[in-house]
Amino acid sequence: MKTYIKILPFLILVSSIFGQYRDIPSVVTKVATSAANWLKLESGVRGIGMGGSQAASGLGVSAIPYNPASLAFIGDGQEIYYSKVNYLAGITHNTLGYGRQLTYSDYFGLHLFYLDSGPIGVTTIEEPDGTGEDYHVTNLALRLVYARMLTDRLRIGGAIKYIREDIYTMYMQSFLFDIGSNFDTGIFGITLGMSVSNFGPDVQFQGQGLEIQVPDTIDVDGVVKRRTQKFPVPLIFRLGLKKDVLGIGGLGEEHRLTVSVDGIDPIDYVLNFSLGVEYSWRDMLYARGGTHLLHDTAGSSIGGGLKWRMIMVDYAFVSYGILNSTHQFGISLEIQ
Repeated sequence: MKTYIKILPFLILVSSIFGQYRDIPSVVTKVATSAANWLKLESGVRGIGMGGSQAASGLGVSAIPYNPASLAFIGDGQEIYYSKVNYLAGITHNTLGYGRQLTYSDYFGLHLFYLDSGPIGVTTIEEPDGTGEDYHVTNLALRLVYARMLTDRLRIGGAIKYIREDIYTMYMQSFLFDIGSNFDTGIFGITLGMSVSNFGPDVQFQGQGLEIQVPDTIDVDGVVKRRTQKFPVPLIFRLGLKKDVLGIGGLGEEHRLTVSVDGIDPIDYVLNFSLGVEYSWRDMLYARGGTHLLHDTAGSSIGGGLKWRMIMVDYAFVSYGILNSTHQFGISLEIQ
């Protein structure tokens, strides 16, 4: 009996500890631990229609954010690309890109991504219903891209990009790097794509909005500044596979069916996957579909495209589950 009395407090302590932590998930993630999460937004209407699986299947300027080596697929000449997306909650983002072939094996490109939150009402403690003034949250990523075709089966690429985020009277800016490769393995017609995006230093907000008015007895200028904490940007590793299951001869085939899958491993999220398929008829009419796996909000997408001579028009419809659905449009121009 004395033994039971001695171990009873221990059993109560152990049970209380396990009871307190019984709801902790088995996998602890780093969700919401990085800044500039807009860098993870998918762009390029063809890629969006294929569920974002573009590490290996990306072609041309529109796929630069997924893998800069995609620039080396523009062929002989130049390509201009533009897309506009009416995103969620009144948010819009636009993409403008340009690429050209410098030599037989060298390619140069520019890629601009711009996001606008739409008008947001300014509120204060004194006027919680709004002051009548609006502000916008804007995000910008400008890439300078170089790609090279090392062999007829291996392409590599890299990008240096300037990013900036403005929130009312505060801003954050930095320089980041992307690298990638695209390799036709020659094994069962499988192409392998890999990329690392957003490699760079931690970022920190600054600006007039961090200033506080204080008596000159505290500071001779009457102003002190809040110091914000530094946060990493969302480093992303992508590994993709692509296979043409119809029209293995590539471009020029009457019917071509491409299947692709990407594994996406961001530093601030769990490993997730995107699957995509594209059917083309005579490289003129395109039908696409895709989906995301192990992702909280991104769901299925469908889309299509029409190519007439040097003009390509793309459309994608994407479901974000409980958030909403979006319609996205893009157009590209190939100049020989």
